[in-house]
Amino acid sequence: MSLIHQLALTFIKNIGPVLAKSMVAYAGSAENVFLIHSSKLEKVPGIAAKTIKQIDFKAALLRAEQEAAYVTKHNIDVIFYTDARYPKRLRACNDAPVLLYAQGKVDLNPQRVISIVGTRKATAYGKDLCKELVEELHTYGALVVSGLAYGIDVAAHKDSVRLNVPTVGVLGHGLDRLYPAAHRSIADKMLLNGGLLTEYPSGTAPDRENFPARNRIVAGMADATVVIEAGIKGGALITAEIANSYNRDVFAFPGRVNDEFSEGCNYLIRHHKAGLLTNAADLAYALGWEKDELIPKKPNQLMLAMDLTADERLIMDVLGQTKSIAIDELTLKIGMPVSLLTMNLLNLEMQGFIRSMPGKAYCIS
Repeated sequence: MSLIHQLALTFIKNIGPVLAKSMVAYAGSAENVFLIHSSKLEKVPGIAAKTIKQIDFKAALLRAEQEAAYVTKHNIDVIFYTDARYPKRLRACNDAPVLLYAQGKVDLNPQRVISIVGTRKATAYGKDLCKELVEELHTYGALVVSGLAYGIDVAAHKDSVRLNVPTVGVLGHGLDRLYPAAHRSIADKMLLNGGLLTEYPSGTAPDRENFPARNRIVAGMADATVVIEAGIKGGALITAEIANSYNRDVFAFPGRVNDEFSEGCNYLIRHHKAGLLTNAADLAYALGWEKDELIPKKPNQLMLAMDLTADERLIMDVLGQTKSIAIDELTLKIGMPVSLLTMNLLNLEMQGFIRSMPGKAYCIS
């Protein structure tokens, strides 16, 4: 599927992610959306004929070409919603982005994902709770997701980096900038065992209206959202409400009744919108986690010999010699046609022997 056409879908004015995905489903691919006659798109449920007639396909494609050049130059990964690397938990949400821009090294589909959110004006109490939670989550092998904002968000990222816990920051702007700029140092460190993620193309400023939309990605990517200190209004409670709308678990640490930044947490607990949390063990119990399930079992060597083809065994031998390898390098090492290699990689991934990584790379599961 053409990267240009995938990008162009997001540049069509007045067409959001829900309608864009309906158009792809009807046309069969992103490319076909731009190839079939526009009158046929009028049959897509939810799209008015007037909307179709106002679409400027040429302008969308032109903007997409510019963005494709930018992401290629700056080594930014573009993950379309049909891609196996797209966060599967997020894909299940009706309003999930059509595509994501990503930087870093992280598996967006690990066994366990927890989002941590909270006030931008975190107290020492909140920061201590965050530190203890991340330290305990480390023993459960969870990916930590947050929004790289001031307060609890950046505390969660910093604690994750300190413990080498994979962590992803979801941004409300393009990857050509970082807001707040003061978090550039921690963001750079996150790229080594985690990354940055956004639905916004280059040139998108951190405008106020982008952040509630950003919060749906934070909520949608995770098995559960944890709120650590929050006022009665603000992004943390918005994220919790969105998580509830997705039928995802929400947990909150309680606080003293007179504390401003415990008011939101106590509200969520009081109205049964969040489970009461005191530590990671509470979270693990509620989610049915077991520590002995952490380490994925390596494929049995006898199974490999019996069940894999000669080409698949060759691929596994090469992957076994490195942590991960890009598909281009793998092609050169093996000398296999790209089309055949891609098919074999897909078969191995579907069987659970390997997994795809950002940057079109692969590694053994």
